[in-house]
Amino acid sequence: MYAVVETGGKQYRVAPGQSLRVERLDGGKGDEVVFDRVIMIGDDGGSTHLGAPLLDGASVKGRVVHQGRAKKVLVFKYKKRKRYRVKTGHRQLFTLVRIDSISR
Repeated sequence: MYAVVETGGKQYRVAPGQSLRVERLDGGKGDEVVFDRVIMIGDDGGSTHLGAPLLDGASVKGRVVHQGRAKKVLVFKYKKRKRYRVKTGHRQLFTLVRIDSISR
């Protein structure tokens, strides 16, 4: 069984037992997370249930494994023939979630 959920403005295909790295969510290590914005649920047998745009009553439950920061992304601005060079960086916050169950 698998599902497609939406969180942080992105869509993810998830299955029970899978680890998922999403945009930062509130909660500490071991807290339960419920994704209620479920777009689709599918079985291994080939049957699928689509929402328009979301499935009513469907949810995906998981647990927070880790709160962290991704690797640094360097941003370098440059203009030729000028003395303009700017180098900055950014580290995006993320939450690692382990998917426990999918319910309809």
